[in-house]
Amino acid sequence: MINVKLVTWSAGIFTAISYLLCVLYGLITPEAIHMHQFLETVLPAFSWLSLGSFLLGLIESFLWGVYIGFTFSVIYNLLFRRWGYPKK
Repeated sequence: MINVKLVTWSAGIFTAISYLLCVLYGLITPEAIHMHQFLETVLPAFSWLSLGSFLLGLIESFLWGVYIGFTFSVIYNLLFRRWGYPKK
């Protein structure tokens, strides 16, 4: 069994850091090769790049990670209870 709270927070922080790295990459590379189109597609109401949009994207990225971490850990724990224990 895995800790739902730990996995949820870890995934949320991971996606927030990934978002920050994508934005930083987009600021230091030419426009033709950065991630603004992808970010605008997967993050509702995000547009490249104002302070409000940046903060909204950071919050949305964190929440996507929370959703993924929570959902994954709950499903994992359910399946582990069903099939994960060794047979005696």
